[in-house]
Amino acid sequence: MSVIPAPEADVLLRQDPEVAELLLAELERQSTTLQLIAAENFTSPAVLAALGSPLANKYAEGYPGARHHGGCEIVDVAERLAVERAKALFGAEHANVQPHSGSSAVLAAYAALLRPGDTVLALGLPHGGHLTHGSPANFSGSWFDFVGYGVDAESGFIDHDQVRALARTHRPKAIVCGSIAYPRHLDHAFFREVADEVGAYLIADAAHTLGLVAGGAAPSPVPYADVVCATTHKVLRGPRGGMILCGADLAERVDRAVFPFTQCGAQMHAVAAKAVAFGEAASPAYAAYAHQVVANARVLAAYLGAEGLHLTTGGTDTHLITADPAPLGVDARAARGLLAAAGIVLDCCALPHADARGLRLGAAAVTTQGMGQEEMRRIALLCGKVLRGELDPARARVDVRELTGRFPPYPP
Repeated sequence: MSVIPAPEADVLLRQDPEVAELLLAELERQSTTLQLIAAENFTSPAVLAALGSPLANKYAEGYPGARHHGGCEIVDVAERLAVERAKALFGAEHANVQPHSGSSAVLAAYAALLRPGDTVLALGLPHGGHLTHGSPANFSGSWFDFVGYGVDAESGFIDHDQVRALARTHRPKAIVCGSIAYPRHLDHAFFREVADEVGAYLIADAAHTLGLVAGGAAPSPVPYADVVCATTHKVLRGPRGGMILCGADLAERVDRAVFPFTQCGAQMHAVAAKAVAFGEAASPAYAAYAHQVVANARVLAAYLGAEGLHLTTGGTDTHLITADPAPLGVDARAARGLLAAAGIVLDCCALPHADARGLRLGAAAVTTQGMGQEEMRRIALLCGKVLRGELDPARARVDVRELTGRFPPYPP
């Protein structure tokens, strides 16, 4: 089984068999284990084809019609196509598709709107915020004065009263709404109201949810936020990379913040692959997929809860689930190791208001494989049995291989 075109695969096997074997081994790993990492997905063969195309050879600093290198006639068309598809897909006035990652997109958004030392209000890292939301190890925490809001200790939902109180006290230059581990929909209208009250910009970090937005399975931040940052992988199923959406009034500032301020040459093969992904996400089939992701995640969460894991917020509205395995007598790091041995791949995350970590998992990749609610039930049962010590991980891995064998990510 291979998604590498036969001629290219043959060349790679002859020229560098060591690397070729690594690629095949990774394909085997992805195809025989359950990918429940919430930030991952399987791109289509068409997206992979664009990534491995001759556009990888082209250097294209600048923007279409204003490049710093010659020979950009074709890549200009590719970038314009990606931009127009993104604008249409998300109903945005402007799109920048050049950021190399979600973090690059957030950096550019800050560069467009803020100055070093400005105060920013964002979800605290222990409550599900991202490194770019004020971590002292990240540029965000070094350059800006971040104030963290959190979630309610009992419900696990964002504490809106605290958000408003902190905004009134600190008068931030920007408010960030978004998370890497919050499984519920965000109230973008509320954040817009608070931002307007204190005269702040509203930045939506929708890296995890914009793919659901594209399929109509989650509310859009675009009508409310001044700038929306996102990744093009995760639920969206595009190449690894970032994007920024904004209104026409901020378009020039955002573009200059991407190039030349935070990065130079765009990766044109990735830009073309983003165009492919945006085109795929505009289809009825993708909308059905996005809604199935949410349905699968809700079923998976419910059965994990029935197996004894404690679900933060009691469930999920999105593709993402966070859960504490402590009621089963195992901590998150040990649980992740046991499940990895069983061929079930997921992450750990911080648990709000607890001196412990939990598990973070998502349903996007397994839904891409065609799995449905019955498979979610089976996955939850396997997790529960392994974590309770009722099923040896090696034996569970046999069941996982049978399941993935029926739902290969890249059918032959």
